[in-house]
Amino acid sequence: MLDNKILKVKNTGQCIGCYSCMIGCSTIVHKDHSLLMSGIAVKTSGGYPGRMVVDICRGCIEPKCVSCCPTEALKKRAGGGVRFNKDKCNGCSNCVEGCVIGGMQFNYDEKIPIPCIQCGICVSRCPHEVLSMEARL
Repeated sequence: MLDNKILKVKNTGQCIGCYSCMIGCSTIVHKDHSLLMSGIAVKTSGGYPGRMVVDICRGCIEPKCVSCCPTEALKKRAGGGVRFNKDKCNGCSNCVEGCVIGGMQFNYDEKIPIPCIQCGICVSRCPHEVLSMEARL
């Protein structure tokens, strides 16, 4: 993992909604083939000329999701974002509700959050260079 870098959306206009980034995250990071298990969300903005929207964790320096977690399952990551310890999670979903930008997903079957861990797998899977890992400015 790239502790000195965070995930950025660098060119939303290039996104065609192929979901390669989501598939990479769910299969490689979360060992699941469902798009619902991705720490990143790609969706249409709606309407006929609808563009794609890429919802990502912004890698907050002081993540609200961490302060909302009563069990310390989420910890601050050096450089921004979070690390997740599944064994400590009680499934309360406070972290998802506390994320100020709505960037955290939730697995309702297992009752655990699906946080972006800023690993860059999605970047390597995107064929249109929509995403990048960049040093925090």
